[in-house]
Amino acid sequence: MSDSAHTLDINATFRGGGRSIEWLDEINKACIVMLAETGIVPKDVAKRIARGIAQVIENERTGEKRTSADYLDYEPRLIAVAGQEASRLHTGRSRQDLASTIARMNLRDGLLHTIGALIADREKLLKRAEEHIETIIPAYTHGVQAQPTTFAHYLLAFESALARATERLQQAWTRVNKCPLGTAALATSSFPLDRHRLAELLGFDGLVENAYDANHLAPIDSALDVANAYAMTAVQTGMFAQDLHTQYANPTPWFMLGSGELTGTSSIMPQKRNPAALEQLRAQSSILLSEMQTMTWVSHNNRTGMFDYRMYDPVPYARALTVFKLFGSVVDAVVVNKARALEEVNADYSTTTEIADALLQKAEVPFRTGHHFASKLTDYGRGKGLKIHEIPYSEAQRIYEEQAKDKLPLTEAEFREVISAEYMVFGRKGLGGPQTEEMRRMVDNKSAETSTNLNWLKMQTGILKRSQITNENMFLAVSGEP
Repeated sequence: MSDSAHTLDINATFRGGGRSIEWLDEINKACIVMLAETGIVPKDVAKRIARGIAQVIENERTGEKRTSADYLDYEPRLIAVAGQEASRLHTGRSRQDLASTIARMNLRDGLLHTIGALIADREKLLKRAEEHIETIIPAYTHGVQAQPTTFAHYLLAFESALARATERLQQAWTRVNKCPLGTAALATSSFPLDRHRLAELLGFDGLVENAYDANHLAPIDSALDVANAYAMTAVQTGMFAQDLHTQYANPTPWFMLGSGELTGTSSIMPQKRNPAALEQLRAQSSILLSEMQTMTWVSHNNRTGMFDYRMYDPVPYARALTVFKLFGSVVDAVVVNKARALEEVNADYSTTTEIADALLQKAEVPFRTGHHFASKLTDYGRGKGLKIHEIPYSEAQRIYEEQAKDKLPLTEAEFREVISAEYMVFGRKGLGGPQTEEMRRMVDNKSAETSTNLNWLKMQTGILKRSQITNENMFLAVSGEP
């Protein structure tokens, strides 16, 4: 084996081969069909080569498992069963365009699996959101309770993030699913290969047209498209795990995993229920994030034409699929203590924002004046060890008069109403807020969006299956097999 072949084989092993051998088989079938159709290889020779390809595939299935998709490893096996003329299969080809094509077939295979997993996650989030449209929870900024919202509102935020991840992967698909086969090393060849036919037989949407780009630049950005989308999603799944894990520092969390296989018991402390799945989700998300940087680093500060960035499986999807499936399992297992969540909201002063809004709306009190009053009210209540609803109305009046030099323009009933979590959450008016009507609208719209994405996935999967059937039928026709 040559040094370059040895290098490529090590590279493929190091990065994982995906279904590379399978893709090489599909490519070889398409190539012999195209070579026979164009007359570049005579039909009788093409027939013998096709039968040789079929024999090699059968040997791969029944004999020793092959791990290398390097053509210099494959060709001797083909020649052994079909004779020296079998080398005509490689007419107009190079290991460069073969590797680029295999890489894209691995990338698109991974995209279909991970897009499917993300759609499933989003469906789970929407299902749980429907269950909690009126469940009030505390929300946090800077790690501090900020304002109340609903659990549905929170879950829909993550669904939106995963919807964007789905969109990024679909956009990556449009660039990944272009065929580089037939470009040879970088300048095509003197044989009039039908590149469009090759793309059609292999289920590609079109061509990477420029032959130099096809093998030396496009492999980088196509892989980075996918890797960066996975990396961004890993950040978001890790955030969800951390949000949930933080609750376990509280003796009575309002948000946690239910008892089951995702939660473990300490080997020595019988009272402890360890959220093992959350730790795994966070750790696996972090590992995925770090692994996805690999493509950037092996491509960075490199010359075109180097082997570094031309792996057969440049962005293995197994880790991403593990993370996305684990995320879905966690979403399924989440339990919300509604009473405890509302108690947490009422224990702090996160509804004081509404005081300033109400003063502006009801009495045209400048927002900053109302803001200062709410802040002073908070300092007073916390200083006395009171919750906001425990502050006497008379003290609220006094603090306002000292601050604004005027009487508090809210009756006691109005004051009590505007500091309630229910009034603040369900009285929202803005697009995208947690109010019930808006939540139901968003759930409906998001459900329709996931259905559209699922139809896209089914369509792309169907196209690939049909092209594979066509490729197989045309290959059998060339080989003369029934």
